[in-house]
Amino acid sequence: MAINISLNENHINNLDLSPVKTVIEDVEKRQEILTLEQQLVFNIDYPREENDPRELSEIPEIRLWFIALDSVYPWLPFALNWREGELARYTAMLVPHQFNRTEGIQYNQEALDIFVMAKTFILHRWLKQNNITGNSRLKAMAQIFGYDLDDRFFALLN
Repeated sequence: MAINISLNENHINNLDLSPVKTVIEDVEKRQEILTLEQQLVFNIDYPREENDPRELSEIPEIRLWFIALDSVYPWLPFALNWREGELARYTAMLVPHQFNRTEGIQYNQEALDIFVMAKTFILHRWLKQNNITGNSRLKAMAQIFGYDLDDRFFALLN
């Protein structure tokens, strides 16, 4: 069951992370971090002019909010609902990209390389700290972006 986090203009313009903090602190308090796995979905209500063609990830204020969020919870990709496209949208908030009408989102390849590797390192350490074993989650995350991580790579991280 997805956990919906609603964001409005006030949250975004004031860099107010409280909608996410409330959810995460509650789960941490109950020591049930695994219940967050692939559960978070962001509902963003941000006013735009009727003729504004930008996607949400192209609006600087929204991107800044997600950068602030990522600095506090760098492990958040673990909790995003990948099936609903939240990981791709979250990545678009942090990685330069362009939209193509036929091919969809096109990330800057070098920036995506750095993002995926950084998240792999962060999540590998975070999973280990939370006694969550196995690398299948990290491999699946990387595969969403077209990367195939080998077990030998993970041996280097241990």
